[in-house]
This record gives sequence, C-alpha cells and structure tokens, in this order.
Amino acid sequence: MRAFVFPGQGAQTIGMGRDLAESYPSARAVFEAVDEALGEKLSALIWEGDPATLMLTANAQPALMATSMAALEAEGAGIATADFVAGHSLGEYSALCAAGSLALADAARLLRLRGQAMQDAVPVGEGAMAAILGLAAEAVAEIAAEAAGADAVCEVANDNDPAQAVVSGHRAAVERAAELARARGAKRALLLPVSAPFHCSLMEPAARAMAEALSHTDLAPPRPPLVANVLARAVDEPGVIRALLVDQVTGRVRWRESVAWMAARGVTEFWELGAGKALTGMIRRIVPEAQTRSVGTAAEVRAAAAAAAAAG
Repeated sequence: MRAFVFPGQGAQTIGMGRDLAESYPSARAVFEAVDEALGEKLSALIWEGDPATLMLTANAQPALMATSMAALEAEGAGIATADFVAGHSLGEYSALCAAGSLALADAARLLRLRGQAMQDAVPVGEGAMAAILGLAAEAVAEIAAEAAGADAVCEVANDNDPAQAVVSGHRAAVERAAELARARGAKRALLLPVSAPFHCSLMEPAARAMAEALSHTDLAPPRPPLVANVLARAVDEPGVIRALLVDQVTGRVRWRESVAWMAARGVTEFWELGAGKALTGMIRRIVPEAQTRSVGTAAEVRAAAAAAAAAG
C-alpha cells in the first residue's frame, strides 16, 4: 500500500517546480491555473523572485501547494495511485486537491486567505515557535504547560516524529519553554524563523476566517481518503473535513501519529510530492522500515513513473 504525502511551510525555495513546468505541459498548466485564481503571477515569484517575499505566509502556502500539484500532474496524474493522502499543515489542502476533494483554484484562494489570516492573527513580534529535538511530545507538552503559566499561551503545535516537537505561542513563553527543554535534556531547542505562532489558540481569529471561507467552498469525498492532521486517522465525509480544516488552524499537527496510523494499516510506501524532503526524514524516523520517495523535480517524477510502471 502507498500513501502520497504533501509538505508544509518551510519547504519553499526559489526555483521550486520550474523544471517541472519546463518539462511537462500539464505541470505548467497547474502554475498557470494558480496564477489565474490569484490574479497575479505567483509563478514568477516562485521561480525568480525574492526569497523573503516567497517566505511570507500568504505566498508560501499557495506556492507550495502549486508545486506539489505540479509534481502530481507532471505525468498527467499517471505516476501512480495511492491508498491514502495526507499533508503537513497547509499540505492537507494539497492532499485534498490531489484526492479530487478540492478544486485547484479553490485550494489556491483558500491558502492565500489562510496565510494572510494566520499572519494577521497576532501582531508581528508577539508570537514565536520553537523546535524541540530529543524529547517526546508528551514531555514537551508538560514543558509547554509549565512555560505558559497563567498569563501566556504555549502549546505543542506539531508532533512531527519520535524526537521532534514544535511549541507555539507568546514569544516569552516559547523562549521559557526552550530554556526548560534544554535543562531537561533536549538535544536542541531553537526558535524557528516564522512570522506567526501557528497551530495554537492564538490563531483563533484565523480559524474564524477559514470557517467563513470554507462554508462557501465545495468539497467532494476524497478518493483516496485523507488522513487528517488533528485526528491522525482517515476521513472522507466532506462536512467532517470542512470542520477539521477549521480545527487544524489552532490544533496540533499529529504527524507522527498519522504516519504510524497509516503504517499500521499496511502502508509500506510513502511518496512526498512537492518541494523538499522534510516529511521523508520524519517518516523514516517514525517507521524506519518504510520505503520513501521524494517526487519534486522532473528527474524524480520520471523515476517515480518508471518505478510505478515496473511495479505494474
């Protein structure tokens, strides 16, 4: 069994997806459709723009989705089939698009709104996120609760793999959590270069904005099913998915549990479609015996298509 997984923010780089567009008309069509949906040349920013501008949340989110979908469509959506789809944070929108649940243009517009709403939810400088390496998520949750105290937010935002969790909240509380983590044996505890504290209760204004936008968006049952971030299990009912996408804005990304859930149900291959290889590394730490494949360049698409054809 195989799962397609889709990366989240942080994987963006200038030039991503360009060779896909140059090699495959179907991939170029994805970028053109996203440009049209947003009413601007996002593709120009992705391929030859300023890295700091691409890193802005409102740009990075639709850009990463476009690159993932270009990789999927490069062989005319013929590289392979999957039994489940899953995405890390914004990658969940890519996953839904790949599974036919969400139209490409709607995904682009929703992610532009999501990125802007998440950025606007907390004044710049008031929030922060920190990666804690070498401690289990349960230990990090205890540290976050202690760091928050009574007057600040500090919560586990991402449970990425057995030795990597991310905390999010008010900057001072996140900095306290990093100090506590180091004192309790974390290998590293470092603040992340992000512009807002994602996936914590401070994102409630963004969740309200997404609830409104999603209420006007058509969703079909995903085929294959989506393994949802906040549940760490498969769902395929559009109404449930719509609610989970809202919950995801403030909720924990349960990536470790999601991968383990798929592996326990027979998934042995995980293909990461789009920019970077961050999810591939996490998956190898969660399920060391799993076969992984990155599919984000024209060469990787050709190799994936050949492997799928050889497997029958």
